[in-house]
Amino acid sequence: MISNIRNRFAATASVVTLGLAMTANSVAADTLDEVMERRGLSQKDLLAAAKTYTPTGGRDEFIVFSSGGQSGQVMVYGVPSMRILKYISVFTPEPWQGYGFDEESKAILESGKVDGRELHWGDTHHPAITETNGDVDGEYLFINDKSAPRVGVISLHDFETQQIVVNPILQSEHGGTFVTPNSEYVIEAAQYPGVLGRGFAPLSEFNEKFRGAVTYWKFNREKGRIEPENSFSIELPPYSQDLSDAGKLVSDGWSFTNSFCAERYVGGIESGRPPFEAGCSQADTDYLHVINWKKAEQVYKSGAVTMINDHPVISMQTAIDEGLVYLIAEPKSPHGVDVSPDGKFIVIGGKLDTQASVYSFEKIMAAVDAKNFSGVDPYGIPIIAMEDAIHTQVALGLGPLHNQFDSKECVVYTSLYVDSQVAKWDYCEGKVLDKISIHYNIGHLVAMEGETVNPKGKYLISLNKLAIDRFNPVGPLHPQNHQLIDISGDKMELLYDMPVPLGEPHYATAISADKLKPLVRYRYGTNSRTGGKHEGAVRPGQERIERDGTNVKVYMTAIRSHFTPEIIEVNEGDTVEFIITNSERAEDETHGFSVSTYDVNLSLEPGKTATAKIQADHPGVFSFYCTEFCSALHLEMQGYLVVKPEGYVDENAEIVEGATYTQADYDKQFTVNMETQAVIDSVVGYITGRNFKDFPEVVSLVEDATDQLGFAAEAQAKSEELAKAEDWQNATLWAGQWWQYQVKAADIGLRAKTFLDEHGAVKVE
Repeated sequence: MISNIRNRFAATASVVTLGLAMTANSVAADTLDEVMERRGLSQKDLLAAAKTYTPTGGRDEFIVFSSGGQSGQVMVYGVPSMRILKYISVFTPEPWQGYGFDEESKAILESGKVDGRELHWGDTHHPAITETNGDVDGEYLFINDKSAPRVGVISLHDFETQQIVVNPILQSEHGGTFVTPNSEYVIEAAQYPGVLGRGFAPLSEFNEKFRGAVTYWKFNREKGRIEPENSFSIELPPYSQDLSDAGKLVSDGWSFTNSFCAERYVGGIESGRPPFEAGCSQADTDYLHVINWKKAEQVYKSGAVTMINDHPVISMQTAIDEGLVYLIAEPKSPHGVDVSPDGKFIVIGGKLDTQASVYSFEKIMAAVDAKNFSGVDPYGIPIIAMEDAIHTQVALGLGPLHNQFDSKECVVYTSLYVDSQVAKWDYCEGKVLDKISIHYNIGHLVAMEGETVNPKGKYLISLNKLAIDRFNPVGPLHPQNHQLIDISGDKMELLYDMPVPLGEPHYATAISADKLKPLVRYRYGTNSRTGGKHEGAVRPGQERIERDGTNVKVYMTAIRSHFTPEIIEVNEGDTVEFIITNSERAEDETHGFSVSTYDVNLSLEPGKTATAKIQADHPGVFSFYCTEFCSALHLEMQGYLVVKPEGYVDENAEIVEGATYTQADYDKQFTVNMETQAVIDSVVGYITGRNFKDFPEVVSLVEDATDQLGFAAEAQAKSEELAKAEDWQNATLWAGQWWQYQVKAADIGLRAKTFLDEHGAVKVE
């Protein structure tokens, strides 16, 4: 057998060598000019391609986390390659990751119920990464759901959702999520006004009974959780609050929230009234809310709050009395309030305006300190005159919407929705520097760490609402279009179009890839949704089946290429829990688990423990299998769930195997195993003769190979014991299992050897 394998390797190697030679000749004969002519490319096209190309095996400089819109997910991709790396499930079940199919993630989704209603989707809009001193740190990611007032917490240690919190007072929101400079709080602002606590009042009492609000969710970084019990909200007028941003450096301790429809108009087109869009666009301006959140925190802690649904709310009157909230006129229908890296300026554009407005935090504070107000709004909140707060206004074009900052001092980029352009301009001197057309109708945009105290520049991404003619047609529903723009020079340069087929992405945030330190494997027996030890985790040899009445718990392990146990017998009507631990240590050796005709699927990354729970409500024999292609014997990674009919009497008949084995079969397999071990020994000698301990990736592979060889030794002992008893049938089968473990160890060893060869390992004495 081993000689046949070696012969096949030799034949394959000769074919590969010939193929490489032919490829080399082909490349030599196919010049760059010929490729350009054949594909109709220009030198500008090639330069753009070179700027985005990431060679095979290469990695990106930045990672983008984009909202997934109606998918209820977060999309992760690299820059400059624009390669999609992962979808993170948050508010919506997703079977590949087992999200919403294993019991652990079901508990997360269960916590996202609103007023007892189970929601099967979400509308993700604005992701935010945790910050330390105003710089993103790559530990956690927050994302909001516009369709319901919810916030998800994602651990960037493993890119999995670990918490969903439901806002107890809002009925809708849009202005989430935004973090304070040290992630003390996650800011979530309302969208459409409602009765706080999701209560009832007739629309005829809109101005009197309906309200907006902004919630400050307390984040416990040590626990990686939002703490609702330490969070609070501030009641606001029934303007439709929108996006927010937290002050930084000189403006730390303050936050800023847009609004629209300051007219407080209620439509009713079906009864002859003009629609909302008419009534909400009559005034020239809306209101910017300027909030002293640090002082509000003190007021909340003093107990000067009203409890609504067990949630502390600082009333509007208390906010006025304590000097917590101020209003300033802002451009009409804004969708973005963005604080400059030094915290000195606040940049806002209005979709129904042509210019962006730059507010001075120093001037705002001067007006507050001097109580220099132009009046109060209908609810008594002090208003600072726009002219007393403005630093400058700059005409940019039609539909200024969202802003991101460059690493160059005073440079900001603004999306122009109506013009389908991006404007680059100087917010200190108030002048336009450059414009570029995009395709089409840009909403948000994201620069690399462009919302932090230290933006990185280099790239900008335009998150376009329409694609129209940019991609191959796929029916009436088009993908969205994310366009990569080079901003390293004086002029912006469009580099790449990326179709997004996941839903309508709204906002995105970016981080330097080297700040992310995700796991490649879990500590053995981890519950990935809590980060702690799973109480049902078992190691190989500890597997068992426990019955308590009609409740059956199966404590299992999964390893290439079998589950233990493989045959599970239960009775009709039993509730069965499969608690499975992936015993692998090798990176990327994920297993899955599914039972035929039952709606379960697990994703079991190395070291993870997860639970599939079913009701055995129908008698039969149901196969289960690994849903991730994990090894050459992946298809053999199977088992049976035997659901015995009610009243069935087991006859205790033994399984009759389809093949019988003799001593000759055993001797043949034994010889193969010895030859295989010789190959393994040579690979081990090669690895240990190099500085493999300097490569963490190889150290992990060696650990996994050692585990496999340990399993091989156990199988060898069983085989030899059975051979002594002349039970050649089982001795041969266990010898075959011994060989399977050897092959897996050899596979891991060869991967380690290849890694060492490709990464410059040197010989050691």
